[in-house]
Amino acid sequence: MKNSIKKLCVFCGSGLGNSLEFIRKAQDLGTLLANSGITLVYGGGNVGLMGELAQTVLEHGGSTIGVIPKKIHDMIGHLDLQDPGLSEIHVVEDMHVRKKMMYDLSDGFVILPGGIGTLEEFFEVFTWYQLGYHFKPIGMLNVDNYFDRLNSFLEHMVCQGFLSNKHHDMLLVEECPKLLVERLLHHEVVYIDKLEC
Repeated sequence: MKNSIKKLCVFCGSGLGNSLEFIRKAQDLGTLLANSGITLVYGGGNVGLMGELAQTVLEHGGSTIGVIPKKIHDMIGHLDLQDPGLSEIHVVEDMHVRKKMMYDLSDGFVILPGGIGTLEEFFEVFTWYQLGYHFKPIGMLNVDNYFDRLNSFLEHMVCQGFLSNKHHDMLLVEECPKLLVERLLHHEVVYIDKLEC
């Protein structure tokens, strides 16, 4: 069953990291989203991987929706939109409102390399899926083996009985942006009762 993904939420770092591959893959994903007509929903900043991703989407004629708390907006600024009709940005009160709006706006989720904020956003949306609060596909772009240890720990959680194989298998992991987006589009998301796993 093909998912209807018109808006994809991407969690990623406000830093660039230590590998040029992180930047390249963020740009590849941005180009792919723009060319596919998929709107990017993201954290609204103009720095780090999120800035590279959003700017690439805009440069290729795509659309972005940024959601940023006022405190962070005042710290790092917002994306300077060349065409106000192309994209939108929401300055919200706090992180909780930000995440809720990002989740509500999106048809699916992808995590790119990032720090603890990126992981926090990812784990929350993964938890919400596990509990049946949403039925939207979740993907992980494992650039330059960045998430290998995290994936190993998730497997450890399965082995130790704290995460079911069924829920673990619903997380789509790829190294290539195109393959990941294709899997998101064709992945059938079903509710799996946590208590019955």
